[in-house]
Amino acid sequence: MNITFIGGGNMASALISGLLQQGYGAEQLHVVEINAENRDKLKQSFGISAMVDLASGIADSDVIVLSVKPQQLFELVQKLAPLLNNQLIISIAAGIRAADLMRWLGGYRRVVRAMPNTPSLVRSGVTGLYAAAGNSELDKKNAESILAAVGSTLWVDDEEMLHAVTAISGSGPAYVFYFIEAMQQAAIELGLTPSQARQLSLQTFAGASKLASASDEDAATLRARVTSKGGTTEQAILAMEKNDIKCKIIAAIHAASRRSRELSDEFSKI
Repeated sequence: MNITFIGGGNMASALISGLLQQGYGAEQLHVVEINAENRDKLKQSFGISAMVDLASGIADSDVIVLSVKPQQLFELVQKLAPLLNNQLIISIAAGIRAADLMRWLGGYRRVVRAMPNTPSLVRSGVTGLYAAAGNSELDKKNAESILAAVGSTLWVDDEEMLHAVTAISGSGPAYVFYFIEAMQQAAIELGLTPSQARQLSLQTFAGASKLASASDEDAATLRARVTSKGGTTEQAILAMEKNDIKCKIIAAIHAASRRSRELSDEFSKI
């Protein structure tokens, strides 16, 4: 299976690296990238072909991954549409619905949307996937295998659920970093050095996530287990509940989902 990435940014680089580690040959992977510096970097880093010409880049491809910014996608697909030869299209451009992409492509049907997140850069991501009607099970299998190169995958049957995926996992790393930032600040205020604050906060978050992933119990049960009556953890949880921290986090995630829907609506007007 030959794969062409249109756009050679960070996410494309992460996917290329993951695919090579999964056993793909460099000769199977290609990039169309207009920036000369990025093209040279991709060639040197991965030994793959990187070119500026769109027609040459997709000529022998079975799968085309659209990895440009959402604002660039409409202009790109106007050039791409007449060049297609029944390739599977995977779009990782956030916010652009499959129906709009298919419309921009003149009714082309073999389209899968993917919503990866930034931990994909270290092969620890999670990607939400949606296949438009008309895609075969083989198309879905191929799309899943490509995105699985950078982490786990999750299919949704209703494309509108990708707004929830965006709000939880797409934007989610920022929420995690925000909480870590607060933990580090508190640690420094309590007298620890910045280095100590960073080590304790990062390792605590990583360890707790690993523990939760390894357990069959839900997060509430795990949290209760370390919240001893009258202890230090209980005081922290009580302080958070007094300030409605959980409700505010939930409200923030709903706001992210609403904004995802608004952005999709804006692109649908093009």
